[in-house]
Amino acid sequence: MTEVVEMPADRKERQKGWAAPVQRRQRKSAPIVPPQAVAGNALVLVIAIMTFLSCLTLGAVTLVGESAETWQTQISREATIQIKPAEGLDMEAALASAARIASGFAGVVSTTIIDRQATARLLEPWLGTGLDIDELPVPRLVTITIDPARPPDFTAMRQMLAAEIPQAALDDHRNWVERLVAMANTTVMIGAGVLALMLGATVLTVVFATRGAMSGNGHIIEVLHFVGAEARFIASQFRRHFLLTGMKGAAAGGILAAIIFLGFSWWSSRNLATPEGDQAAALFGHFSIGLEGYAGVLVIVIAVAILTAATSHLTVVSYLSDLDARQSDG
Repeated sequence: MTEVVEMPADRKERQKGWAAPVQRRQRKSAPIVPPQAVAGNALVLVIAIMTFLSCLTLGAVTLVGESAETWQTQISREATIQIKPAEGLDMEAALASAARIASGFAGVVSTTIIDRQATARLLEPWLGTGLDIDELPVPRLVTITIDPARPPDFTAMRQMLAAEIPQAALDDHRNWVERLVAMANTTVMIGAGVLALMLGATVLTVVFATRGAMSGNGHIIEVLHFVGAEARFIASQFRRHFLLTGMKGAAAGGILAAIIFLGFSWWSSRNLATPEGDQAAALFGHFSIGLEGYAGVLVIVIAVAILTAATSHLTVVSYLSDLDARQSDG
């Protein structure tokens, strides 16, 4: 018969004491905000969409601003003298006189008389080919290339032209420049407004998501808060969770926007010699937002992530403050 040896009582207690830390080490602390407590995928998708639209808005404003600046620079480098035909007017002599008068002003780099062939080519889209300029009362032009750094005195030039050639009219394109500047400023303001609305919608989305997460774990939060957990600690748990969520969504939206811009830039470079590519380049440049544009996309991604975390933090702190107020009233 096998003899059963009973373990001493003190040894049993020591084994229980050793087992307890092992169990404590194996037990993992569950986060206050479980990863699946919020509809995480839906929130990431919403943040990604908002970030993507914000980046597209920033890119569009950048493209329009750069195009308007290019147009303004090109227009400010030229002026035009238009001479209308009149009875008894020697057009060629009038063109030569206009070019001579303009060339005498400081700030004028060069003058160019638009000849008959060039004038006919300008009118081909409307009047067709084989046009005889001498048979039609078509104004003739003299283009003036000016120095943008020190433009000439257009008022004095206009007076001299009117005194010597009454049929001449000087256009310094100032109205076009003012319209371009106004259009660019309006576009920037509209883009800033749209961007602010998108960021505001993102904030409201995060507020509702945070409230939903707190409602699902309200009993845990209240117990932790009542047993002494500080609001800062609880808010840090939510802030960490929503910071990661915001970073995922913002990074996805920013990367997609960058891919879109790179795709348009590639398409523009591949269609430089085509009518579609030339027209698009004339309106929007080469669809390249440059390093500043991509830096702006990165700034938006970081801003959305930080805004998401900060919104969640403030929402939790406000909720716990209301909870303390209700408890004190009770």
